[in-house]
Amino acid sequence: MKTLGERIRELREERDLSLRELATTIGVSAAFMSDVELGRRHPSDKHMQAVARALETSLEDLQQFDTRPPLREFRRATLSNPEYGFAFRQIMDRRVSSKELLEFIKRRDEQREEDERD
Repeated sequence: MKTLGERIRELREERDLSLRELATTIGVSAAFMSDVELGRRHPSDKHMQAVARALETSLEDLQQFDTRPPLREFRRATLSNPEYGFAFRQIMDRRVSSKELLEFIKRRDEQREEDERD
């Protein structure tokens, strides 16, 4: 799977934009944009939206390549419902793979779609 930085570089090169041109367009330094493409830094939500606009793609397209864990959302979920914390801990303790989790989600979504059709 591609990283966010790899996806940004791919889109930038497809549009024949230099790193410096993209950085100027979104209002950041070329060094920052280079770090993003190399995976050393991540853009803020504001800059991510600007990157999406500059590269003529959707924010959702870029977000699917952002592999950082949504820590704020995890924290908020576990504070509002402690069962989430227990569930996350079970996933980690049992070493459930990302592939297994994604397959579970896919099956669940398929079941929901089937239930809605009935």
